[in-house]
Amino acid sequence: MAASEVVVTQPTAGTFKAFTSVCTHQQCQVASVANGTINCDCHGSKFSITDGSVVHDPAPQPLAPKQITVSGTSISLA
Repeated sequence: MAASEVVVTQPTAGTFKAFTSVCTHQQCQVASVANGTINCDCHGSKFSITDGSVVHDPAPQPLAPKQITVSGTSISLA
């Protein structure tokens, strides 16, 4: 998976999460992270920055989590 297909969030200070950036509705790339959600502009799906779960339809499934390694100021796929 390319780095461009991953979205990284920081739900709380110092805690980082990563998910696929491909929406589970029609495989658009998510567009933004704001107000506690990962947002897909194609059809309005929203996902939790904490666990990738769907918080607004039409996405049928959560974003898949990705393993990352955090080292200082660097974040990389594990």
